[in-house]
Amino acid sequence: MRKAILKAKLKNHDSFMKKLSDIEFDFSPVYWQHDRVYVPKNYKPHANFPRLIMRTEMKAVDKPAKYYFILKRHIEDSGVDIVETTNVKDYEKLVHIILQLGFKPAAEVSRRRQTLDMGEGTFIHLDKVDNLQGYYAKIESEISPKDSVTEARLDLKKTFETLGEPQIVESTYFEL
Repeated sequence: MRKAILKAKLKNHDSFMKKLSDIEFDFSPVYWQHDRVYVPKNYKPHANFPRLIMRTEMKAVDKPAKYYFILKRHIEDSGVDIVETTNVKDYEKLVHIILQLGFKPAAEVSRRRQTLDMGEGTFIHLDKVDNLQGYYAKIESEISPKDSVTEARLDLKKTFETLGEPQIVESTYFEL
C-alpha cells in the first residue's frame, strides 16, 4: 500500500485536540503500541532501505495483545512510503526469521496512541512517545499509483497548518 505520511511535533496538545473537537472529530480511546525496529546490516538513514517492525498492540487491558509484522520503505526520491502489514500468530518465530535474513535490531519505540479516522483512507494518529518530550501528530493518507505524491504531501501540510501545527518532523521516532 502506498501512503503519504507527514508528522509534526505539536506546539500545544490541548489546542490541537480542541480544534479537531470543534469540527466534530473525536479520537479513539488511548491504546498502547510497542515497536521493535529491525534494519539491514548496511542500513543508512534516508537511503531507501527497508525497515521491518514487530509491533505489539494493546487496545484494552482485558483483551489479549495483537502482534503485527510491518514492512516499511520510504522511497526518498518520490516521498512515498510503502507499508505492508501482516497479523502474526507466533511472534518469536518471526523475529528469528528476521534475524536469519540478516536484519539487526535498531530500536524499540513505545507510545500511547489515539487515532482519528477522517475517511477515504486518511488517519491522524496522536502519539505520546516514551522518552521524547511533547506530543506528535502523524497524518497518513493512502494514495493510488496515479495520485501525485507532491500534491498529497502538500494537502497533509495544509491540514497541519489549518490546525496550527506547522512544525513538520521528517525523522522517524527511532531516529529522534
